[in-house]
Amino acid sequence: MMNNTSLHNKNDWFVSWFDSPYYHTLYKNRDDSEAQQFMTRLTEYLNLESGDTVLDVACGKGRHALFLASLGFQVTGMDLSQNSIEHASQFEKENLRFFTHDMRIPMKTQYDAVFNLFTSFGYFEDEKDDLLALQSFRKNLKENGVGIIDFLNVPYVEKQLIENEVKTIDGIEFTIHRSMTKTHIVKNIAFNVDGVEHNYFEKVRSLKLTDFQKLLEKSDLQIVELSGDYQLNPYHSSNSERLIMMVV
Repeated sequence: MMNNTSLHNKNDWFVSWFDSPYYHTLYKNRDDSEAQQFMTRLTEYLNLESGDTVLDVACGKGRHALFLASLGFQVTGMDLSQNSIEHASQFEKENLRFFTHDMRIPMKTQYDAVFNLFTSFGYFEDEKDDLLALQSFRKNLKENGVGIIDFLNVPYVEKQLIENEVKTIDGIEFTIHRSMTKTHIVKNIAFNVDGVEHNYFEKVRSLKLTDFQKLLEKSDLQIVELSGDYQLNPYHSSNSERLIMMVV
């Protein structure tokens, strides 16, 4: 593992929540088979070859990176959460490495492909930080490299928003309230463990395609193709579940 200089503030919501064991409890039932099928389709579509280098930006506990490595790619996963990287590092092998790293700071290596998956963007309060992240994204791409940014599709979320939900996982009852402001999608998460009340929130910028186009242009990147779901079907602004951007 490697620790690099980080730009984060310890009070940033994503620092405490993503490093919490309860974050991983809440999202433990994520569909790994869907993620693996997506990675298979994507790498085939991008014509990536065995041995090509892939950087997984904000990799979490490494579920995408692990599968990419099993396909024969040279994979680097990086994430701000030290707990996530400590967990992922137990699976390291010759073609798979994990580092604690801030996405706003470029890695020292360039890659054939750089992936940012499962809405792992838009957490910062200041647009300047989003630009720093995208500029690092650009610097980490080889000259002929390709990037993938997999984000939620805001118009679809607006239509499908479930405001209140209760989930019981591993005996913990999570009460979730979702809302949208002019600039953000907010999720408030409350639960009780051993008589102790916990409250966290997630706050993601409600970036639409036009917003990304402006940010990417400022970062010397451009969108060359769009997909609207993990089957890589065409993107439709109102009814696609995802906004998946191929950038160069």
